[in-house]
Parts: sequence; structure tokens; C-alpha cells
Amino acid sequence: MNDAGKRKRRAAYGLGHRGELFAAFALRLKGFRIVARRYKTPAGEIDLIARRGDLVAIVEVKARPTLDEAMDAVTPYALHRIEAAADLWLSRQPDHDRLSMRFDMIAILPRRWPVHIASIYP
Repeated sequence: MNDAGKRKRRAAYGLGHRGELFAAFALRLKGFRIVARRYKTPAGEIDLIARRGDLVAIVEVKARPTLDEAMDAVTPYALHRIEAAADLWLSRQPDHDRLSMRFDMIAILPRRWPVHIASIYP
């Protein structure tokens, strides 16, 4: 990979990392506690796992120029991998039988507060 490609990847990584921090901040203001960031499993990765009471939000964060582009970036394949990773996380929780889980997305858009979309996956 050439230097320009490496710089572009580093910039995208930094943007994603800052977006996840901003999304976590927004969730905290909504009363959620962040229990995991960048949770990795063999099945896939979860950007944020947030909890408020018995509700667990599995959150995919997308930094894009528009909300439509952010929504389109969460593909069915990505949702499948996120769901598999979430099942692994949930199975390791001692109180898993009383938790309810939903899949959310937070779009990080230019010069706007993060857009939190609850329940993107049935």
C-alpha cells in the first residue's frame, strides 16, 4: 500500500474512533452506561454496547456525510455479524435471562449532533 493509501486509512480510522467517542457521549447524556467499546469476537465487532436498566443497546456507529449514506452503510451482512457478536456477548452475562436487547445505529454527521436511531434490526 502506498503512502497516500496509508494516510487515508489512518484518517478513516481516526474519524471512526472520534465518532464512537462522540456517540458514547450522546448515549451517556440519554442515561445509558457504556459497558463495552469495540467489542471483538470471532463472529464480528460491536462498536458500542450500552445499557440502561435491563435494556442493552447494541450500537453501530457510522460517520458519513448524510443520514441516508449512514443508513445504507449498515448492510444486511454487517447486521448478521453484529447479531452473532451480540449473541456471544449476551451469553456471557450473568443476568442474560432478564435483559432485553435492541440494535441501534448512531449516525455521526458533519456539524450536527449525533442522530440516534433505535431498533434498526427486528
